[in-house]
Amino acid sequence: MKLMLMAGIAGLLVLTCTPSSAATDPVVAALGDKSRPPADVARDRLRHPAELIRFAGIKRGDRVADYFPGGGYYDRILSDVVGPKGRVYGFIPAEMVRNCDPSEFAGARAIATERRGNFSILEQPLTAFRVPQQLDVVWSSQNFHDLYDKFMDRADVGQAVRAVFRALRPGGTFIVIDHVAEAGSGIRDTETLHRIDPAAIRRQAEAIGFVYEGQSDVLRNPADDHRLRVFDPRIRGRTDQVALKFRKPA
Repeated sequence: MKLMLMAGIAGLLVLTCTPSSAATDPVVAALGDKSRPPADVARDRLRHPAELIRFAGIKRGDRVADYFPGGGYYDRILSDVVGPKGRVYGFIPAEMVRNCDPSEFAGARAIATERRGNFSILEQPLTAFRVPQQLDVVWSSQNFHDLYDKFMDRADVGQAVRAVFRALRPGGTFIVIDHVAEAGSGIRDTETLHRIDPAAIRRQAEAIGFVYEGQSDVLRNPADDHRLRVFDPRIRGRTDQVALKFRKPA
């Protein structure tokens, strides 16, 4: 009788036990990846990667391009979220390779040497952005404003965004996260303050054919008056930022 009772209790425990959140949520698991540098983990509190990846709708099996990956902060996270059946491309414009210090994208290059079969680097001219397969998401974090700057060799921004549009599958998503400039300033501050008016991003994307789907305010900071350079110690890491979602019509 005792043996039967114990077996019944064990069965009840098995039935009521639930897996950990890390086991069921790829975003939680990705943020807990032990290969992430401590400096990246420390930035999570300010950068809110979990909320933004969920806002983007990135999931297992997706094909994603990290548009200007820089130090690679998002690349390990995205690689883990999409899993072995997904793919992540770190896109470094040829203009940036020519005109910027190699340290600007050394972090992303280092990730490409890790044992991650789903991550690779693409180097192409800005307006010739191409991927081997159509993408589910193009992810641009804190760098859309760079499209307008001198080190991009006065690129045709409209053609650059059109290349993003072509790279996405019908129904694919373009996520743009950037430092906010004063309302009505357009692209005035891209070179000096490294900020951009969100309305200017929306106008450019919609002019190419993207449909605006909404924004996340998780990175907004009303204490930022939009007058300081984003690298100024008084605001660095705490700038007012906006995350915009656009979709390529199906």
